[in-house]
Amino acid sequence: MPIYAFHCNDCSKDFETLVRSSDVPACPACDSQNLQQAVSKICVDIKYPAIAKSWRKRAGVEGHLCNVDKKELQGKS
Repeated sequence: MPIYAFHCNDCSKDFETLVRSSDVPACPACDSQNLQQAVSKICVDIKYPAIAKSWRKRAGVEGHLCNVDKKELQGKS
């Protein structure tokens, strides 16, 4: 399943999610399906694993759990 970026037209939240071609995603903030597909950010190569880990932890706290290890959310390595 590919990761797509979306913008919610109802609450103006931007988010990324895994989507199957047959699924219609919903906004994680307001559960609306009034979405506009956005241009995804390009992932840069991270030379420092600690930075990547902190970014994934922040994404998990914000509700973007597509690429987050549950151990990282709990502060364990």
